[in-house]
Amino acid sequence: MEIRPHRVIKRKITKKIKVGNVSIGGDSKISVQSMTNTLTTDIKGTIKQIKSLEEAGADIVRVSCPDEESTKALKKIIKEVKVPIVADIHFHYKRAIEAAEMGASCLRINPGNIGSNQRVLEVIKAAKSNDCAIRIGVNAGSLDKKLLEKYKEPCPEALVESARHNIKLLEDNDFFNFKISVKSSDIFLTVKAYQQLSETCDYPLHLGVTEAGGLFTGSIKSSIGIGQLLMDGIGDTIRVSLSSDPIDEIKAGYEILKSLGIRSRGVNIISCPSCARQAFPVIETVKLLEEKLAHIKKPINISIIGCVVNGPGEAAQTEIGLTGGGQNNNLLYLSGVPHTKVPNSKIIDKIVKLVEDKTKNIN
Repeated sequence: MEIRPHRVIKRKITKKIKVGNVSIGGDSKISVQSMTNTLTTDIKGTIKQIKSLEEAGADIVRVSCPDEESTKALKKIIKEVKVPIVADIHFHYKRAIEAAEMGASCLRINPGNIGSNQRVLEVIKAAKSNDCAIRIGVNAGSLDKKLLEKYKEPCPEALVESARHNIKLLEDNDFFNFKISVKSSDIFLTVKAYQQLSETCDYPLHLGVTEAGGLFTGSIKSSIGIGQLLMDGIGDTIRVSLSSDPIDEIKAGYEILKSLGIRSRGVNIISCPSCARQAFPVIETVKLLEEKLAHIKKPINISIIGCVVNGPGEAAQTEIGLTGGGQNNNLLYLSGVPHTKVPNSKIIDKIVKLVEDKTKNIN
């Protein structure tokens, strides 16, 4: 049973590109990305983190390549992981060339940081020769000096002009396997820049609010910015940038997509905030269920409601529902139908077993 959003999002159809074995744009699913925070030269540590991100649902993982030793490490790392690897390049165009040669599926470059057009052209040549995609990464914090002089400050028009300049540079050199981002830490600037860019090109867009902050504040800022764009049908791949464990970025990304009915993974818990009417400790129950069901990959909706005010109605929309009842007499629903009564002490074990039974053959 799927929860159907009241609004059907009409997504803008963009060009389809390939990042390794992952399609981005066109009718492809919206992919979820993150980035490692290990030293890339720590090959074992980086592989371990990438595999953890794969398990969490990452479709693509970005790896920083600040020096030659890091780009050389890519070759061994890529052999040991399944997801496409994006090499994150800043300042040193030679690192981009090396990363392409080492097997990176995509190069993330900020052309404003790479240097002259000739250097960008050398990067394009390396990408072509190694079947490597490119992400044009325009960032409000690192705009070209000429644009800052023209516009006086970072603004949507400056970000879009930078993107358009680099789009033309790639197109003029017969390179089309690229996606674009125009990020800022300011939500309003980010949203307006993506909206303007979407009106002027049909290349796939990588969404994100850059440097959004910690887990709590960053997730909120990203949800507002990314969510608004997705609701407008804009965006083909997302990264939630958090000062937190990279796995949290993947979780937050899927929560944004799940909330909009775009893509589902794992358990979606609908729960009340709890109040004096609650017949069992809702907050503690939901927290334990989230922990014990974190390994579930198949989409499944469950509702945990502390009383009968909204409980039966929510249970009617989910595969598994629990509604609090008086005198330790909670009612369990299966696919909207009352099934059995469950005492407080048995709630966690009962629901965990039901979820695992429903998903064990599909994970």
